[in-house]
Formats: sequence, C-alpha cells, structure tokens
Amino acid sequence: MPRPSRSTEIDATLLDQVSAHPADLVRVVAKALVLSRTAVAARARALVGGDYLQKSGTTRPQYRMGGNRRGAFEHALSGLTEDSVWSGDVAPLLVGLPRNVVDICHHGLTEIANNAIDHSEGLALRVSVDRNATRVRIVVIDDGIGIFHKITRALDLPDERLALLELSKGKLTTDAKRHSGEGIFFTSRMFDRFTIASGGLVFDHDASNVHDILDEPGACDVAPGTTVVMEIGADSARTPKQVFDQFSSGPDDYSFAKTVVPMRLARIGDDNLVARSQAKRVLQRVDRFRTVMFDFEGVTSIGQAFADEIFRVFANSHPAIELIAMHASPEVQQMVRRAEVARDENR
Repeated sequence: MPRPSRSTEIDATLLDQVSAHPADLVRVVAKALVLSRTAVAARARALVGGDYLQKSGTTRPQYRMGGNRRGAFEHALSGLTEDSVWSGDVAPLLVGLPRNVVDICHHGLTEIANNAIDHSEGLALRVSVDRNATRVRIVVIDDGIGIFHKITRALDLPDERLALLELSKGKLTTDAKRHSGEGIFFTSRMFDRFTIASGGLVFDHDASNVHDILDEPGACDVAPGTTVVMEIGADSARTPKQVFDQFSSGPDDYSFAKTVVPMRLARIGDDNLVARSQAKRVLQRVDRFRTVMFDFEGVTSIGQAFADEIFRVFANSHPAIELIAMHASPEVQQMVRRAEVARDENR
C-alpha cells in the first residue's frame, strides 16, 4: 500500500516558516519534518507556481509570502471557542478582501465551528483556508458522531436521508435552549457553494442552483464526523443582510418567517409521496414559519392522501400560515387544488 501523501503538512509548514526562514526555508522544513530536501523543494515549487510563495535568486534563493494565502489548523474541541479560531487562524489570511466577503466568512466559520464545539460530541477540529485571487475556500472538519446521525436521532426520523429535508427547512437545532436553529440555514445561503458531508450523505447548496442537492456517494468517500466546505468569490457582492432579508417577513420584521421545503428530499429511494405519514414528516416544524413554499421540482406526482394532509388538514388547523406550491407539474397541481377546494368548502 502506498504511503499517504504529506503534501498538506509540508505546505502548511513551508507557509508557517517562510517569514522566519526566508533564506533557508527548504532546509529548515525538511529537518523539522524529517523529510528529504528534494521532497520539500518540490512542494515549495508548487506553492511558488500557485503564488502562495514567491522566490527570488537561484544559487541562494530567498522565499517570501505570495499574493495568495493558505493555512491549516487543528484544535482540541474541549475548551475551544469559535472566536479564537476566527481571530487567531482565519482572519489573518483574509486581510485585504472586501468587507462583505470577510463578514460572510466570519459568519460561516464561527457558526460551523460553534456547531462542532456544542453538538458534534467529537474531540478535535480541523480548519483549512485557501484564498486566491478569485475565491476563498474554508473547510471545517470534526471527528464527532456526524450531523445527519445527530439530527436523525434527535427528531426520531426513520431514515438519515430525511435529515437533509429538515436541514433544508431551517430553524433546526438539537439544543433549542442555546441555539435558534438558523445558523446553518443562513450560512448555506451566504456562500456561493456550501457542502456538508457526513456518514455517506452530502448536502450541497449552490447559489447558482435554487435547489439543495442530496448525494449518496458512499461512506468510504467522506471522512468520519462532519466535513463542511464553504466557498465564496473574492469579488462577491452578496452581504449577510441581503440573505437575512430574503427570508424575513418584511422590511420592519427581521424574524425568520419564510422557508422553502424541497419535496423531492421527502422521498426515500424510489418511494412516491402518497401517504399521510409522509406528509406529516414534511410538515414537521413548518408551523414555526409564516410562509411555507413547497417546492415540487423533480416530483411528478403525489397521492390524494398526501396532498390532503398538507393542503386541507394542516391548512385548516394553521390558518395563519400561507402554504404555496411551487414548480408543480399539472398532476401535482390537480391534487393540490383538489385538497384546497375541500379545505375551502369546510370553512
């Protein structure tokens, strides 16, 4: 079996030591990591090629930091605070970026690190940052029980895939006394790309695609615990306020009042959405919102009982909540309308 690559470790050490050892960087890092100078020099060349390092001279080369930034950090979760990770590790690598981009990275890093500290039940946190001229990429990894497993356990769901549906709704927390449940929802919508991988499942929100994506790549393809990847363009014009405003109920009310429920995530495998029990799972926690938009993209048909439970039974018992069917096929629209007519006749 080939030995695992130490490229990440070498790169991190080169970048950490360049300021203190510009004239003998390769020798110092090779000695510190007990590696050959040839191996370390190869990684130094790669960093120069990516503008993470700059090199001058040939006989006695001098190294200095390049225009791009990269860093990797590891902490014990016990006693850790998310603000120390931000200020000590991440913020120094983002100096010079537009204020709105820094604000989004600050929000995302502290939210995800705090979730790992409070909820993961793990021992260690790893954070990496890669910034170049066009984008910022932040990766946060914990070695805990896994976010989807924790959600499934807390909500007593019959299948971990349904945890993706709950995550998409927002206002989801397994510790309501200390958390509002809004952090991951808003964070996922601030970044251009936001991915959570855990236990063989991947939740992916892409700003260029209105739909959250569920993948099942297999448990061997993701690390134990939870891995969160956040990416944003260095020239993004998006602001945290714009994202909060998008899901608030009005200009003078900043409560998290609107949600979109991706109905295709309610399906387990090839199951069709036909039963009242499936509808009740879809409706779990939606009574916390004032406007609920059911997105039927990718769902070609639904059963009468499923539609009736949402658009008649639930609607009658929650008249103050606006229920909207989006991207519905003609067959889905027919079932929704049938339930709405029955609802109106009973009022």
